[in-house]
Amino acid sequence: MVRSDDGFSMMEMMVVLAIIAILALLAAPNLTDQIVRDQIKQALPLAEVAKKPVELSWVAAQALPVDNVAAGLPAADKIVNNYIRAVEVQDGALHVTFGNRANAQLKDKVLTLRPAVVDDAPIVPITWVCGYAEPPEKMAVKGDNKTSIPANFLPFNCRARLAKK
Repeated sequence: MVRSDDGFSMMEMMVVLAIIAILALLAAPNLTDQIVRDQIKQALPLAEVAKKPVELSWVAAQALPVDNVAAGLPAADKIVNNYIRAVEVQDGALHVTFGNRANAQLKDKVLTLRPAVVDDAPIVPITWVCGYAEPPEKMAVKGDNKTSIPANFLPFNCRARLAKK
């Protein structure tokens, strides 16, 4: 009598499902990080509203606005979108506070955008330094960095460079 063994045994199917489950668990944290990074990237264009008045103040008077009122902007809690709860100007730096529909990892966290200038050459445009990133050479960064978002969630241009070996 010839016996045919077509198909998989229950044990083989369980092993395959266990491997798939392990791979899914390994991928989940990376997916969360990517979702948070995407929300930060989608929220940052709102900061453009505050960048222009800060840049104009620097060009006109070689001074940075101390707050939203001095920059001619509405109150910080009035500059909002799906992911941002407030955009505050403080000594030229922009402090973006996440909230509203942002991922739980971002709620109440701050990302700071600081202006970098050439002090003795005000005609040189402001460069914006995001989060923990370093300013370009020969430029002085203004304002305090209040970034409280963990570096692994930040876009790559907002992270500090690794020390050169």
